[in-house]
Amino acid sequence: MPPISSPDGSSSPVRPAHSPAGAPATGAGSAAPRPRPSAEPTETPATGEDPSRDGPTGHDPNRRDPTKDDPTGHDPNRHDPSKDDPTGYDDGGSVAERATRDLAAQFEDEKPGRVLSGPAGLLLTAAALAVGALSLWQVFRPLSQGSKYYLIIFLAGVLPLVFLAYPADLRLRARLAARRRRRTNNGGTDSERTKGNGSGSGIHDTDAPVLTRLASTTPTVTDWVLVVLAVGACLYPVLPVPLGSGGGGYNAFLDRQGLLVPADLAMGTILLLLLLEACRRTTGWILPAVCLLFLGYGYYGGLLPQSWPVAHAGLDFSQLVDAFYNSDSGFYGTPLDVAASYIVLFTIYGAVLELSGAGRFFVELSAAAFRRSRTAAGRTAVASGFLLGTVSGSGAATTVSIGAVTWPLLRRAGYPPERAGGMLAAAGVGAILSPPTLGAAAFIIAEYLGVSYLQVLGWATVPTVLYYLGILLSVEIDARRSGVRPVVIDVGSPWRLLARFGYHFASLIAIIVFLAVGVSATRAVVFATLLAVALSFLDRTKDRAYRLTPARMVTALVTGVRGVLAVTAVCAAAGIITATTTKTGLGPQAAALLIGGAKAATSDPTLVLVLTALLAAVALSLLGLAVPVTASFVIGWVIVGPALLDLGVSAPAAAMFVFYFAVLSEVSPPTALAAVAAAAVTGGRLVPTMWQTLRYALPAYLTPIAFVITPAGLGLLGIGGVGRIAFAAVVTALSVAVLAVAAGGWLPGVGPAGAPERVLGALAGVTLLWLEPVPVMVGAALAALAAAGVFVRRGSAGRPSSGSSANPVEEQL
Repeated sequence: MPPISSPDGSSSPVRPAHSPAGAPATGAGSAAPRPRPSAEPTETPATGEDPSRDGPTGHDPNRRDPTKDDPTGHDPNRHDPSKDDPTGYDDGGSVAERATRDLAAQFEDEKPGRVLSGPAGLLLTAAALAVGALSLWQVFRPLSQGSKYYLIIFLAGVLPLVFLAYPADLRLRARLAARRRRRTNNGGTDSERTKGNGSGSGIHDTDAPVLTRLASTTPTVTDWVLVVLAVGACLYPVLPVPLGSGGGGYNAFLDRQGLLVPADLAMGTILLLLLLEACRRTTGWILPAVCLLFLGYGYYGGLLPQSWPVAHAGLDFSQLVDAFYNSDSGFYGTPLDVAASYIVLFTIYGAVLELSGAGRFFVELSAAAFRRSRTAAGRTAVASGFLLGTVSGSGAATTVSIGAVTWPLLRRAGYPPERAGGMLAAAGVGAILSPPTLGAAAFIIAEYLGVSYLQVLGWATVPTVLYYLGILLSVEIDARRSGVRPVVIDVGSPWRLLARFGYHFASLIAIIVFLAVGVSATRAVVFATLLAVALSFLDRTKDRAYRLTPARMVTALVTGVRGVLAVTAVCAAAGIITATTTKTGLGPQAAALLIGGAKAATSDPTLVLVLTALLAAVALSLLGLAVPVTASFVIGWVIVGPALLDLGVSAPAAAMFVFYFAVLSEVSPPTALAAVAAAAVTGGRLVPTMWQTLRYALPAYLTPIAFVITPAGLGLLGIGGVGRIAFAAVVTALSVAVLAVAAGGWLPGVGPAGAPERVLGALAGVTLLWLEPVPVMVGAALAALAAAGVFVRRGSAGRPSSGSSANPVEEQL
């Protein structure tokens, strides 16, 4: 997303939040980027100061504002990339825009991809179109051979594209040299390199060539060899001709389950190695290492002392390959089924929404809604994160997108870079928690538990509201405690924006309506996509840049499929973990270890459950530091899930518990990918940014524990009667509010809280999470005592100042 532009005349969006940041915005065949006029924020303080004198990031007030040339706000001189090429492919945006997308990918679960052109680009585009068309065909006319046959074809279409779209990136010397050049070009350390530019977005144009240099290479000979091997290994199970003692077609391959011949074993081994390499290219070394660890456990576990709980009889290599290649729990298991059936359709939907201008509309609506409030800057950042999250489902990418737009506002309001970064990271991670497009793991939950996706959305609704409630309260507290300056955002009325662009909400609402009337999730998202395409023709900007013509629909389809490449590699590789766990019985053994550790401390059943939940939370948080969210959930479910289920926790509560802690790894130190991305945007110090992120997201760490420790906690998932749901929601909201006050040290409307009041508040917030009558009364009493202490402190110290008395700063979007 470009850093900032006007609501009506912004440059054409070039990449949906789902797609890899290095992906060409309009397909693989994009040309090299051409510079375009950028619409930067015009910062005009009410005091009449010249903001261009504030520092190197200041804006030149004499620069012509092209958005004023036309009453629609459109810049008539803006380059329209769709007119350069009959295919409608965008050129990738300005250098700063490309740098923003690359920055998002660097801190995502996936790495930047190549920008391909020429024959390789055309091949990738054609293959992506074929995969997208097959995915849509499968929704309405499923292949008669069954779902596994479809998964084989889908993987054969996607896996080769990974080796075309993602470079091997094994040249350590080149990467170190790129980092040194980045430091040299910006005259400072990595932590300082994004402290500002003309746009205030935190992304330097000088960074862009360095960020994209490695990703912009053409495929090597090795890449083409891997492409050929991937096609052969993936299509081998459906090969209709004999190949030695193997081959013979799909049915013959299934008949050899448990009795693989040498050709089967060879092809399965090749596919295993290719998936590990695909994961390494898209996510880094850690997930392949984890997969190899499980593979080694399956092979060598029989050598462990049989008295050990995790020991098993041992599996030979052919048994492992059979479990991976020719069973329903391996490569072609539930995770890949989710990627091929759901995620690819939602990434295409996200691409359509972004190309139709929905992402920009959501940000500008957030700014318009709070444009005259005291905490306009902070509220805009949080609301933008929530609205973008409804179509994104990606934490770090949403953080960078909203940061590029709202960091100038936060900076002018007086937010320190670290605090602003923490707010942006916490708001961005909410994208994975926000209905109707939760992260990929939510679809896996629906498949594992055999429930509809609508039920999973219902389970996530109350926790999402509580999550953003905590962030908003922290924003309000920070504004009053830190003396943040009011910022008046110069945008139009929110009602005017809704009247002109409110149709972007229609497809989101349509998904919920379709699900509610019994339409499957796959058909619901396809119908919503078609609705978004039709509504895009309501675009009334001067050049109709957001209308989804056939050429731009091709762009959306290709971009959506590119967005699922990394997820597909992760989901297929997750089959190594699930198949090994299933074959060795590791899940029940690990659950017994976890429960045994809790029972070693106490014999009380309630305390055993609490300790098990705490141990599980720690284990999931540590696991999430190493692997992507989807893989973290799969591993956590097969290892931690059985422990919770054995202690009587309901399946929905256990699944959502694992899901939330898998997601929160993105804000958990010391990795905290979303916080790292936010620090890169704001130029703040990394470790303080992580701790600020943790403070903003604190309620999210505690609320999932309430799911599992008491039956009333199911009310937070919308399970139970109206009374249980209301009780759980109100009490937990009070807990979130008290914890926000304790963490922020300020009671809104009253004044600062001292150390005693903050300690009491923290105890009250934790106690309130135990959703039983007595603990709730104790927690409420502690909260009242803490509030009384703040009132007494205020009376003895006089009425405190609630913020800076400086004149409001006017910002123009």
